Amino acid sequence: MGGGPRHGGAVRGRGGGRAVNAVLYVGVGACRDVAAAEVLALVEHALAEAGGGAVAALATVDVRADEPGMLAAAARLGVPLTAYAPGVLAAQPVPHPSEAARRALGTPGVAEAAALLAAGPGAVLAVPKRKSAHVTAAVACRPA
Repeated sequence: MGGGPRHGGAVRGRGGGRAVNAVLYVGVGACRDVAAAEVLALVEHALAEAGGGAVAALATVDVRADEPGMLAAAARLGVPLTAYAPGVLAAQPVPHPSEAARRALGTPGVAEAAALLAAGPGAVLAVPKRKSAHVTAAVACRPA
């Protein structure tokens, strides 16, 4: 298998409901010792909400990049786990800031910021932050 995006499909266009091919970037925030199953469950939910697409990367804050649950989730999806320093994440504006993330990590958000940064300049959120008990996830893509 190659190193390209996984999870093939299409994303529904927000404007007219037409399907468009999209490469998706999933940002994930999590508590320490998070289980891969919880990460995967929320990521799969967010991807379904996005309408599908090819996942290029999972992205998170650097202090969670060595968490076994995060690494296992990225491996299961067949994508790299990209990590950003809290200061880099803090510089990325997010629509749904979190006081908990600000207190714990010094950044107003992890999932949305990581997704947008991973997707690159001009990225938009296809799915804003979603939460489970120990995980947050958001999906970004580049506009067509």
